[in-house]
Amino acid sequence: MAKARAIVKRLKAVKNIRKITRTMELIATARFKKAMDRASEAAAYTQKISELVSDLSQANLEFHHPLLEKHESEKNSVLLVLTSNRGLCGGYNSGVLKLALNRYKELKQSGQNVRLEISGKRGISFLKYQDTSAAETYTHFEDRPTYEEVDELASRYITEYIEGKIDRLDVAYTEFISSSKQQAAVHSLLPIGALDTSETTADTITTKYDYEFLPSAQEILNEIVPTAFKARLFKCFLDAAVSEQISRMVAMKGATENANEMVGLLSAQYNRARQSQITSEILEIIGGAAALE
Repeated sequence: MAKARAIVKRLKAVKNIRKITRTMELIATARFKKAMDRASEAAAYTQKISELVSDLSQANLEFHHPLLEKHESEKNSVLLVLTSNRGLCGGYNSGVLKLALNRYKELKQSGQNVRLEISGKRGISFLKYQDTSAAETYTHFEDRPTYEEVDELASRYITEYIEGKIDRLDVAYTEFISSSKQQAAVHSLLPIGALDTSETTADTITTKYDYEFLPSAQEILNEIVPTAFKARLFKCFLDAAVSEQISRMVAMKGATENANEMVGLLSAQYNRARQSQITSEILEIIGGAAALE
């Protein structure tokens, strides 16, 4: 009887866990759909800005912007790492943190002063077990990062780069490619480099345009280039948010399926234990009846 009771207790615990994982799976699915819509809209916006910048680069104009120009030497770098505030999302954080540590070591070995900035409680906790300290930590970027929050961060990076306080900005995050493919990546956002078509579609037809500018081309560029950088950084945060929800959705789905399998095994064990107990009781009754005869 004791064995059957232990199985019942464990079966109840597994069913409760299954309810939790199933609920988290449904929540992650709902958040994923919303996050994917935002990421898709941001991707389209970023692509249009890139197309506009590409058109300007085809117009044979001579203009300059500090964010486009690489500094003579790279001494001070910033590495921004985007992780999640919550766990139960599979290997989402480990993939990003592994790449981030590799890039951090590469920059250190090249003789640069690297300022490490971490977004997400999981990344912050991870650093406690490493010989690395973060200069800045952020925990307010949830699964719905706003443009205003990212704009504040991006504006600081722009100011520091123009003033020469930093010479490079790398961002480690999980890149959203499709609903079935996400991969950890480290991209350099500053300096932006030459105006190019890296984010435009492959079938875009390259055409040179003649423009009339009002106001001047330099004034327009002063608006477009910072906006393009902010859009790219914002897209990194949105990609990280949607990738986190996908990872959590997949992890919770797997956990729910494992719980279903365990419930089946425990139910079978309970039935066998119960049958054995009933058989034992019947044998005792038969034995007692035979003794009375």
